Amino acid sequence: MERTTCCVVGGGPAGMVLALLLARAGVPVTVLEKHGDFLRDFRGDTVHPSTLALLDDLGLAERFARLPQRRVRTIQLPVGTGRSPMTVADLSVLRGPYDYVAMVPQWDLLDLLADEARREPCFRLRMDTEAISFLVESGRVTGVRYRTADGRTGELRATLTVACDGRGSLARSRPELGLRRFACPMDAWWFRLPRREGDPRGLVGGVGDRFLAAMIDRGDYWQCAGLIPKGTDGRRRAAGLDRFRAEFAAAVPWIADRVHTLRSWEEVRLLDVRLDRLRRWHRPGLLCIGDAAHAMSPVFGIGINLAVQDAVAAARRLAGPLRRGTVRPRDLRALQRRRGPTTIATQTLQRAAHARFIGPVLHGRPPLGGVDRAQRVARLLAGSRWVRRLPAYFLAYGARRERPPAAAVRQPSSPGL
Repeated sequence: MERTTCCVVGGGPAGMVLALLLARAGVPVTVLEKHGDFLRDFRGDTVHPSTLALLDDLGLAERFARLPQRRVRTIQLPVGTGRSPMTVADLSVLRGPYDYVAMVPQWDLLDLLADEARREPCFRLRMDTEAISFLVESGRVTGVRYRTADGRTGELRATLTVACDGRGSLARSRPELGLRRFACPMDAWWFRLPRREGDPRGLVGGVGDRFLAAMIDRGDYWQCAGLIPKGTDGRRRAAGLDRFRAEFAAAVPWIADRVHTLRSWEEVRLLDVRLDRLRRWHRPGLLCIGDAAHAMSPVFGIGINLAVQDAVAAARRLAGPLRRGTVRPRDLRALQRRRGPTTIATQTLQRAAHARFIGPVLHGRPPLGGVDRAQRVARLLAGSRWVRRLPAYFLAYGARRERPPAAAVRQPSSPGL
């Protein structure tokens, strides 16, 4: 019979951070990742100051700094007169060294975390292994049944199973956890365009006619997202690829000379944007964190960092009980009580952005109640360094910053700034 102390389902940022912290704290942990590698375009790339500071605490700052990356200090929305950009967050007002968002391919970050975790004798990562159901005894989750890529099946028993497998989590099928959904005004088309020397760097975007564009700088190419009104994918595809290329070029004029490299709809993937959260993140023997507990909108790009902070809080709260071999329901309840308010606050802001900015643009209405109001907001944000600190700090650290367990901390190293 296979057994571990903590079974982590899903090798995304939350799962890998949790596993690394627990392994360093002496907890036997096994991560089940259904894919054979971490290379997926739907991975987000934003690494915020909260995660950068965590990597420093873990002694990984120098190794992280060597990864290919772009650094973004300002977030701009094109809502001013003539759709001129308005700065809504300026991280340069924060104290260093982490006064920026690092744009790093997520697979590089996950490879770094996995490589570091493998140094711990009680860590195990099983790729190509998918959890297909839970083991339940006397109302308690006692592990998972899994299937490997070659079709073999097995069972892994655990004191605690942590669902870190995203918004499609196996745990979300459990009705007692109570999924609550919120309306989203958009879906996203996901595709690539070539990047050239002289292009802008970092995270850029644009606004078109009932269309929004966001672009992530990945060095030699742009990972592009085109935001469209919810449920209009089929109708817009039927209108033809030429029309879409023209829409994107109108939203981001400086890239118009290469939209022709998008040759087929097969290169454009649909991302069904969701915003929801579980009413309960746990049941005996089971805990959900990250997108498994709360699927976030891509607005502000903070879903990854929220998930990482969930993992840090979980490791700090649960490392001791896991070492003792007993995780009580009240331990899991305490974790949700700590992280739940941050999730609610973040989703409330995302819903406001949907209602005040994204929804109006996608339906042909002026955002933020009109240009005059948008300009007033811009003047407010630009008028005071202290006012600018509020959105910057929230973007950087969220509503609550978490600290890793002491056993996981290593001597901080200079990130070479």
